Amino acid sequence: PDGSLGEASAFFQHTGSGGDPVRQAGPHAHCVLFSPDNRFLIVAEHGLDKIFVYKFDQSTGALEPNDPPFYSVQPAWAPRHLAFHPNGKYLYVISEIGSKLTTYDYDAAHGTLKEVQTISALPDGFSGESRSAEVELDRAGKFLYGSNRGDNSIIVTAVNPKDGTLTPVEFVSTQGKTPRNFAIDPSGKYFFVGNQDSDTVVIFRVDRTTGKLTPTGQVLKDAAEPSCVLFVAAQ
Repeated sequence: PDGSLGEASAFFQHTGSGGDPVRQAGPHAHCVLFSPDNRFLIVAEHGLDKIFVYKFDQSTGALEPNDPPFYSVQPAWAPRHLAFHPNGKYLYVISEIGSKLTTYDYDAAHGTLKEVQTISALPDGFSGESRSAEVELDRAGKFLYGSNRGDNSIIVTAVNPKDGTLTPVEFVSTQGKTPRNFAIDPSGKYFFVGNQDSDTVVIFRVDRTTGKLTPTGQVLKDAAEPSCVLFVAAQ
């Protein structure tokens, strides 16, 4: 009741390695996300090239491996962050080293996944080193966005309402280096990108009809290595 933490209700230690011997020498659970109905916990296991699914007991906090317990992605893709579509039918995964966006059908009754599409998060013809980072949908579920560190861009994609698949709309420069994180403001009108290695947060206007981003000219400077952007209710 006072917000303090008690004893752990569950603990699982992943073991193994991934396809990149340097970046994936061991487990690295990079992101966890509860299913919309709070019955399952989805884990992006960056270090093992796997997506784990656990059954979640809402009364006790206990976890139990689902059946199947995990889904493998291609070696050295390194799944990083997760996002559920607002309708709860699709799960999206952005892979860091592979710079991929993957769409999964999500069976809410059983907590199971089925891959339906994977696209590149980078522009055609890109050469060089880049690592994808954040993934997020607009509140209507019409558009999905991902960030690329190296290309220093945001990929804007349109979501097919029939099957959840993605079609690239545009790539937008973040006007800085290493866009590790971004967030759409509660109104849905503005898009804030944290450029970690430029110490800036750059603000874009969102076209809610096309999903496209337009710089507003507003830049929050001297934001020391921003790594996460969150909106909280005013007090």
